[in-house]
Amino acid sequence: MTLVLHGYRYSVYNRIARLALEEKGLAYRRVEVNPFDPDRPAAYLALHPFGRVPTLVQGDFVLYETGAITRYVDRAFSGPALQPADPKALARMDQIIGVVDSYAYWPLVRQVFAHDVFRPCLGNGGDQQEVAKGLDAAPRVLDALEGLACDEAWLVGRSLSLADLHLGAMIAYFTLSSRGEALLSARRRLASWWRKIGARPSMAATAPGLPVTQA
Repeated sequence: MTLVLHGYRYSVYNRIARLALEEKGLAYRRVEVNPFDPDRPAAYLALHPFGRVPTLVQGDFVLYETGAITRYVDRAFSGPALQPADPKALARMDQIIGVVDSYAYWPLVRQVFAHDVFRPCLGNGGDQQEVAKGLDAAPRVLDALEGLACDEAWLVGRSLSLADLHLGAMIAYFTLSSRGEALLSARRRLASWWRKIGARPSMAATAPGLPVTQA
């Protein structure tokens, strides 16, 4: 049965869901939905009452919320496991995902990336005060993640996990800012980890690019 992922090209959470699908080797169809469009189709609001992204549809099974989607994809389909079996490693994975959602997303993506990279690409200009706020908050969360990351190949051990995909999508945006890249490079574990996750085929396959302003 065909998997259909409704999402917004530039959404980090859409990319996280896509990364999980790619790492599991699953075929899926993409449907573009802009959650910022006030006129979102009624058909989409019937799938997701809050109008956010992503939403996964498999036949008559509809699932929204990124964490629910990625965990379902990992449990329901064959392929490399994306959640560790060890309870402590699993708890660490969940902790890192929680830290990323609660403390990293806003400064790294919505402040630094959005105002230093994305909005200038649209020709709107960025708010440098927002960039400064993000850069001020970023070291604290990066230091916390540096402390949580283990010295193995991936964030919680020797195998790739959902924590790597969750953080990877956000760091991909953050490091498009030269100032963001400099902050990440100063953290040994995170810098080494980013070189590995950034080179994954799944990252290349899900790269959204940047908008181009029409002349």
